[in-house]
Amino acid sequence: MKAFEWTNPATLNEAVKMLTVASPADIDEAPRPIAGGQDLLTTMKDYTSRPTRLVNLKNIRGLNKITLNGRGLTIGALVTLTELEEHAGVLKSFPGLAEAAHSIATPQIRNLGTVGGNLCQRPRCWYFRLEEVNCLKKGGSECYAAKGENKYNAIIGGGPSYIVHPSDLAPMLLALGATVTVMGAAGKRVIPLDKFFTLPSEGNIRRENVLKNEDIITEIQVPASPLAARSTYLKFKERESLDFALASAAVAMRLNGRTVQDARIVLGGVAPVPWRIPAAEKFLVGKELKPDVLAEAGKIALADARPLEKNAYKVPLAQTLVRRALAKAGGV
Repeated sequence: MKAFEWTNPATLNEAVKMLTVASPADIDEAPRPIAGGQDLLTTMKDYTSRPTRLVNLKNIRGLNKITLNGRGLTIGALVTLTELEEHAGVLKSFPGLAEAAHSIATPQIRNLGTVGGNLCQRPRCWYFRLEEVNCLKKGGSECYAAKGENKYNAIIGGGPSYIVHPSDLAPMLLALGATVTVMGAAGKRVIPLDKFFTLPSEGNIRRENVLKNEDIITEIQVPASPLAARSTYLKFKERESLDFALASAAVAMRLNGRTVQDARIVLGGVAPVPWRIPAAEKFLVGKELKPDVLAEAGKIALADARPLEKNAYKVPLAQTLVRRALAKAGGV
């Protein structure tokens, strides 16, 4: 791990100033905010990131609260994953979000890891994480996963890099229509979650979201919605005890009896961003949740899949997760 400066701001404005520096020659050397540090410290140990300064957010008041009212749910960026999954109001009104939080890692990691940090995780691709490999995401000229070991890489939306986004909260929050509040040098702004993440083919390939170096996520807002009550998150992983998703499905629905009035379907673990499926959502509206309808929705959800040499298994896996998640959310 490269040596770094540690700072303890007491306010958001102080934190932003400590993060605002002249652009370094390598963006991986820029100052970084730290809260739980479960991903950041790992990338530093691997020399994937080499920040010259860490800005500790834990002394800033008001970033670790959960508020639930008639307008919806507000989650402070420093709320831990354990606090989110165990919150009584979240369990009752946003069950899919509680399930997504519970699916992450181990209890020890969830006790430290934060909601904001989970959204901002870096890719898990082993080429990216290996210090010796200068892949496209680290400023190199090639995505080695495209023709190499790509069992865990993208089957949708990939190219020129084939990373998958590792967050479990992101697909569910996207399905629930969440927004992210960010504080930066120009002040506060609110970003819809569907505009927060960026594909490798969009903008700066070195980044996975629209945040600037000096930006800090302060809270996530989830609007009150009848979709939230019928929400669920299903995830398949190689190790039941601790692992990232090979594929996952976040579903939220509004029903009239067994007939779908509205639906949201977002895939995780298969694309560089949480991948929403409007075509499958539109197909479901006005239909009863029967086996043939569920199966067809699963097929539509993966219609754009373009597997690499070693990850075609993700197509039937994700189809099955979509079908099961729809059945679970619909109570059938």
